[in-house]
Amino acid sequence: MKSEESTRQLINSSSFQQAKRKYLERTGFEAFTPKAVLFDMDGVLMNSMPNHAIAWQRSMASFGLKMTEADAYATEGARGIDTIRNLMKAQTGKDITLEEAQRMYDEKTRQFGLLPKAQVMEGALELHEKIHRDGLTICIVTGSGQRPLINRLLTEFPRVTEERLVTAYDVKKGKPLPDPYLMGMEKCCVKPWETIVVENAPLGVKSGNAAKAFTIAINTGILPDEILWDAGADIVLSGMPELCERWRELMENVECRL
Repeated sequence: MKSEESTRQLINSSSFQQAKRKYLERTGFEAFTPKAVLFDMDGVLMNSMPNHAIAWQRSMASFGLKMTEADAYATEGARGIDTIRNLMKAQTGKDITLEEAQRMYDEKTRQFGLLPKAQVMEGALELHEKIHRDGLTICIVTGSGQRPLINRLLTEFPRVTEERLVTAYDVKKGKPLPDPYLMGMEKCCVKPWETIVVENAPLGVKSGNAAKAFTIAINTGILPDEILWDAGADIVLSGMPELCERWRELMENVECRL
């Protein structure tokens, strides 16, 4: 019997077809018939995570809290106010209100705004055009509440609309719980077996997995692939260019059934 690790390596090096069949086995659905693609924003559509890591470290230090670069990547995808409240509790034992956490998050947003403009992720715009041509709906599901970055997304991605956008302020329970992606499905009028999630963060992968969507992890950060597999990714790729290149492979035999 193959080990779990060897099974992961096999899926990662084989076709999407096998990953889709593994997905059906995992969820118990009879078929996988994608109609919508739900994208995370930071580290997926925008190469913004290096700036976020710096802003997190600087802003939290100003409040006497320690956050490392690895911490920033590991907690990516969660609502910022939740990350701050958890950090405060862990390091000081203090419970703070949502209002206090929001004031601290505002400082994090200010620090982010001082940094150079994050670039659009390579391959992202081309992939969106391929998805649009294939007739699938595009939705953004982000744990971010930074409006300037979200406005950039709406401006620079022609296929992204306000109506199909889920932010930190649209849900009470953020990633890794399924609520953000379930709301994204609702906005796209699709079911889990009709949904592809594209994530780069372990908390986001857990959220997509919990929502029972086919979850693609693209590793654009500093964390090892193993963490994304452990979070429940159905397949792990090297980045957006690989997903863009292999999009046709993913859509082959699109009505995959057990």
